[in-house]
Amino acid sequence: MLEIQHVSLTFGQGTINEKQALKNVSFTLKDGDFVTVIGSNGSGKSTLLNSISGVYEMDCGRIFLDDVDISFWPEYKRSRFVGRVFQDPLLGTAYAMTIEENLAMALMKGQQHGLQPGISSKESAYLKEQLSRLDLGLEDRMKDKVGLLSGGQRQALTLLMATLVMPKVLLLDEHTAALDPASARKVMELTREIVGKNQLTTLMVTHNMQQALSYGNRTIMMNEGGIILDLEGEERQNMTVEGLVELFNQKNQGEKLENDRMLLQL
Repeated sequence: MLEIQHVSLTFGQGTINEKQALKNVSFTLKDGDFVTVIGSNGSGKSTLLNSISGVYEMDCGRIFLDDVDISFWPEYKRSRFVGRVFQDPLLGTAYAMTIEENLAMALMKGQQHGLQPGISSKESAYLKEQLSRLDLGLEDRMKDKVGLLSGGQRQALTLLMATLVMPKVLLLDEHTAALDPASARKVMELTREIVGKNQLTTLMVTHNMQQALSYGNRTIMMNEGGIILDLEGEERQNMTVEGLVELFNQKNQGEKLENDRMLLQL
């Protein structure tokens, strides 16, 4: 479904601030894989997602989505097939528009737009039905501006918008990190439900190591722009957070994992 071949990316090339963010990254996701991605700050996790979605242009390498080479596609063209939910709840929605209008935009993704009336009654009924599945009462607030919603409500709405027209791959970039614990649990429950029900190929970046082992069927750990661990099957099922930390230390010749966000979210 998704194949990354020898992708490298450098920021500030030729300047004193030059930093190689991705170093010869290669891996393949099968159809329906739910892969969690962990690593300390600056390890390349978000850069990897941004490269897949077309935000950054790679130095070299290839990206294939469903056997189609999208390496040089612009971001807007990839967005028809790549769903995204960001860490910041403010990024995934238009705050000055209503809930209904935001959902309508998501529903029209990839369609030809012409001169036509706004949201039809049939579309409105469908969007209301989809909202009701979030179990947040938002179906009764369709005309409310999104700016009135809490962070958790907005993130749940963003997740629904990203999957309203089912993408080929879903990218989740620490999408619960900015939420309070109760909201984070709710959004993760919705994530598990939507991904599982639709067998949606998913890459989820997280700093929560327990979450990384509890969700999905595979875990990748990144460090300094490369993949240093790739766990699946029985090895992953038997893995503990403590074992994961020890594996990191072994792979890095004794370098200790001292990232507070990771170690405090066990």
